[in-house]
Amino acid sequence: MNDKYCEIVIYNKEIDQWKKAFTDSLGTAVKSPEAKPTKEDIRLAEPYGGVRGNQTLFKKELGDSIMIAMFWPWRSAPYTTLKIALLS
Repeated sequence: MNDKYCEIVIYNKEIDQWKKAFTDSLGTAVKSPEAKPTKEDIRLAEPYGGVRGNQTLFKKELGDSIMIAMFWPWRSAPYTTLKIALLS
């Protein structure tokens, strides 16, 4: 973790609370788990592992910066990795 990027692991049973917090802060997700990522979604997320079909991406412009938050559900466990980055 650094001042511009961090990852945390959360329980899937808490994901609705986390998504609500990001919706309240950043607005509606620009990419839902059901949607195919756009070229812009892929470009923004690529330095942090990309964004795929079952993942969620939030994005908000903050002046000269963009904040993104990505939810990466694990296949084999009841966890999701939450990736947060401030891009400038």
